[in-house]
Amino acid sequence: MLYAIIAEDKKNSLSLRLSTRPAHLARLQQLNEDGRLILAGPHPAIDNAEPGDAGFSGSLIVAQFDSLADAQVWADEDPYLAAGVYQSVTVKPFKKVLP
Repeated sequence: MLYAIIAEDKKNSLSLRLSTRPAHLARLQQLNEDGRLILAGPHPAIDNAEPGDAGFSGSLIVAQFDSLADAQVWADEDPYLAAGVYQSVTVKPFKKVLP
Protein backbone atom coordinates (compact mmCIF):
# COMPACT_ATOMS: atom_id res chain seq x y z
CA MET A 1 0.00 0.00 0.00
CA LEU A 2 1.01 3.61 -0.46
CA TYR A 3 1.75 5.90 2.47
CA ALA A 4 2.22 9.66 2.67
CA ILE A 5 4.97 10.93 4.93
CA ILE A 6 4.28 14.59 5.68
CA ALA A 7 6.98 16.44 7.58
CA GLU A 8 7.07 19.98 8.95
CA ASP A 9 10.42 21.72 9.33
CA LYS A 10 11.54 23.56 12.45
CA LYS A 11 12.05 27.28 11.94
CA ASN A 12 15.53 28.29 10.77
CA SER A 13 16.53 24.71 9.94
CA LEU A 14 17.90 25.39 6.43
CA SER A 15 21.56 24.92 7.37
CA LEU A 16 20.76 21.58 9.04
CA ARG A 17 18.68 20.57 6.02
CA LEU A 18 21.52 21.36 3.62
CA SER A 19 24.18 19.54 5.63
CA THR A 20 21.99 16.45 6.09
CA ARG A 21 20.60 16.39 2.53
CA PRO A 22 23.02 13.77 1.07
CA ALA A 23 22.02 11.16 3.69
CA HIS A 24 18.32 12.00 3.27
CA LEU A 25 18.54 11.69 -0.53
CA ALA A 26 20.44 8.39 -0.31
CA ARG A 27 17.49 6.79 1.49
CA LEU A 28 15.06 8.18 -1.07
CA GLN A 29 17.26 6.92 -3.89
CA GLN A 30 17.14 3.43 -2.40
CA LEU A 31 13.33 3.56 -2.30
CA ASN A 32 13.39 4.69 -5.93
CA GLU A 33 15.76 1.89 -6.98
CA ASP A 34 13.46 -0.58 -5.23
CA GLY A 35 10.55 0.75 -7.32
CA ARG A 36 8.68 1.93 -4.22
CA LEU A 37 8.98 5.73 -4.48
CA ILE A 38 6.05 7.56 -6.06
CA LEU A 39 7.17 11.13 -5.35
CA ALA A 40 9.27 13.10 -2.93
CA GLY A 41 10.18 16.71 -2.45
CA PRO A 42 10.28 19.73 -0.17
CA HIS A 43 7.74 22.49 0.34
CA PRO A 44 9.43 25.85 -0.40
CA ALA A 45 8.75 28.37 2.36
CA ILE A 46 7.86 30.97 -0.28
CA ASP A 47 6.11 30.79 -3.63
CA ASN A 48 9.27 30.00 -5.56
CA ALA A 49 10.79 26.68 -6.64
CA GLU A 50 14.19 28.03 -5.56
CA PRO A 51 13.47 29.76 -2.23
CA GLY A 52 17.08 30.61 -1.40
CA ASP A 53 17.56 31.74 2.20
CA ALA A 54 13.80 31.44 2.85
CA GLY A 55 14.33 27.68 2.87
CA PHE A 56 11.63 25.08 3.17
CA SER A 57 8.65 24.49 5.43
CA GLY A 58 8.62 20.70 5.18
CA SER A 59 8.61 17.68 2.90
CA LEU A 60 6.25 15.19 1.28
CA ILE A 61 7.12 11.60 0.43
CA VAL A 62 4.68 9.10 -1.07
CA ALA A 63 6.01 5.56 -1.21
CA GLN A 64 4.99 1.94 -1.02
CA PHE A 65 5.48 0.02 2.21
CA ASP A 66 4.13 -3.32 3.46
CA SER A 67 2.29 -1.67 6.35
CA LEU A 68 1.69 1.57 8.19
CA ALA A 69 4.07 0.33 10.87
CA ASP A 70 6.82 -0.21 8.27
CA ALA A 71 6.25 3.27 6.84
CA GLN A 72 6.41 4.77 10.33
CA VAL A 73 9.67 2.97 11.13
CA TRP A 74 11.18 4.21 7.85
CA ALA A 75 10.05 7.78 8.57
CA ASP A 76 11.38 7.63 12.14
CA GLU A 77 14.85 6.79 10.77
CA ASP A 78 15.02 9.78 8.41
CA PRO A 79 18.29 11.71 8.79
CA TYR A 80 16.36 15.00 8.73
CA LEU A 81 14.45 13.91 11.84
CA ALA A 82 17.63 12.79 13.60
CA ALA A 83 19.39 16.07 12.74
CA GLY A 84 16.55 18.22 14.03
CA VAL A 85 15.31 19.53 10.68
CA TYR A 86 11.78 18.21 11.23
CA GLN A 87 9.58 19.32 14.12
CA SER A 88 6.87 16.80 13.27
CA VAL A 89 6.27 13.87 10.94
CA THR A 90 2.88 12.39 10.09
CA VAL A 91 2.54 9.04 8.31
CA LYS A 92 -0.79 7.96 6.89
CA PRO A 93 -2.20 5.66 4.23
CA PHE A 94 -2.53 7.18 0.77
CA LYS A 95 -4.80 6.11 -2.06
CA LYS A 96 -3.60 7.23 -5.47
CA VAL A 97 -6.51 8.05 -7.76
CA LEU A 98 -4.92 10.08 -10.58
CA PRO A 99 -3.02 9.94 -12.82
